[in-house]
Amino acid sequence: MASGMLKTKRMFSTNKSKTISAIVAMCLLLLAGGYWCIAEKPPVSVVVDQTVATVVAEVNEGVAEQLVDIGNRHGGQDWPTFLGPTGDSKSTETGIKKNWRSSPLKQLWKLKLGTSYGIGTISQGRYFQFDRQDDKCFVLCLNAESGKSIWKFAYQTDYQDLYGYNNGPRCSPVVDGNRVYVYGVAGHLYCLNATTGREIWHVDTVKQFGVIQNFFGVGSTPVVDGDLLICMVGGSPVASQSIPPGQLDLVKSNGSAVVALNKHTGKQQYKFGDDLASYASPKLATIDDRRWCFVFARHGLIGFEPQSGIMDFQYPWQAPLLEAVNASTPVVVGTQVLISETYGPGSSLLRVKKGNAEVVWRDSPTSRDKSMQAHWNTPIFVNGYLYGCSGRHTRNAELRCIEWKTGKVQWSIEGLTRTSLTFVDGHFICQGEYGHVFLMKANPQKFEPIAGDIAVTGQQGEYELPFETSFDLAYPCWAAPVVSQGLLYLRGDKSIVCLELIPKK
Repeated sequence: MASGMLKTKRMFSTNKSKTISAIVAMCLLLLAGGYWCIAEKPPVSVVVDQTVATVVAEVNEGVAEQLVDIGNRHGGQDWPTFLGPTGDSKSTETGIKKNWRSSPLKQLWKLKLGTSYGIGTISQGRYFQFDRQDDKCFVLCLNAESGKSIWKFAYQTDYQDLYGYNNGPRCSPVVDGNRVYVYGVAGHLYCLNATTGREIWHVDTVKQFGVIQNFFGVGSTPVVDGDLLICMVGGSPVASQSIPPGQLDLVKSNGSAVVALNKHTGKQQYKFGDDLASYASPKLATIDDRRWCFVFARHGLIGFEPQSGIMDFQYPWQAPLLEAVNASTPVVVGTQVLISETYGPGSSLLRVKKGNAEVVWRDSPTSRDKSMQAHWNTPIFVNGYLYGCSGRHTRNAELRCIEWKTGKVQWSIEGLTRTSLTFVDGHFICQGEYGHVFLMKANPQKFEPIAGDIAVTGQQGEYELPFETSFDLAYPCWAAPVVSQGLLYLRGDKSIVCLELIPKK
């Protein structure tokens, strides 16, 4: 089963931003026609904390839709949405540092954050983070290379998690041109000007579609396709509104599993689907010259044409548990789509075509042996194999490689805790939930770590996690690493660190 035994030690990690002048702030306010914007429900505000000279020229609303680039590093790629530009946690950048012992990753900045689970996105030299402090949710716009603040947008919230998890956002911001979209844990969906932070439009999806609070609130990051913003909403009829929290087995759908909004105005373009929302992000793909969108909703996979909202199929895939959730984004390769969950059924591979889907293979519902049981992390496909973390809890989580076409387990390693992966330059950057980070070769034959917070003990096949971690990131570290323009971003509890992964040329 495992390519080697793993010796683990219990880990503990501890948590160890230029102010703009009044004259410049006054000029910005005049140019923008006033940065402060207050909406009736809920109250919102924008604060300019710090900026650069180019921003002054950008504040004018007459500036074109494209966000002006303020970055100094080029040659790589932006990371404008959840799981990167292609929605699969894969980067095309090359030239990463591989020997972290002799050439440690240089820390460019580290910043304390509020409460949330998600990591940010990067576009045109800006880093966007969605967090909460006290009774307000914040969208932070930072210089991606220095961590210095550019603007901050805030709105009121009273969300309380039903199960004791933190009360902050679960979704990542989505940047499209000069607009940034954020989908809050209580269902508030905002479109902001990415240059100024000013609100463009706002939709309360809970109020508009009758959404019953899910176990952990709203946690599915939307996607942009053409002029549409596609969201997993999962609303319910009036009759379901009186059902007590946590009893989703009694909640019905009102045909709003998927909702598409005009990305410019927030106006509804279509809705469909009799299902409730999950925590997986929609996945866009082009298959045989036809555009597809796949939504892994509460009860299973929905395949449809994203511009029309015409549904092709629904494939049931859910554990027979009330508190089961689907949270891993579908993986698309060629004409095939893989879905995976951790509460029971495991994984299933489907071949899709217009109008339907057929099963290639699926884990047996009666067997304890599953190919992959992805929790919140999304497995990554590389050269015929799928790499990811399998297991619901820290104690039973295994880092695995499976064969795509069959689901056969190639290798499986215990003891690394629940781990999130990002692929770059032939390697995986792996971050465990207690903050340890290591670099691993994409090797279907064996588990092959080569750098970072994991070391060979001297005996073949034995590995050890250190007592201390390299970047002082505290549990829970549940967001997948981000790679953009040669920089590596890692998120822990209430902090984020930016490291130089590829030396600047």
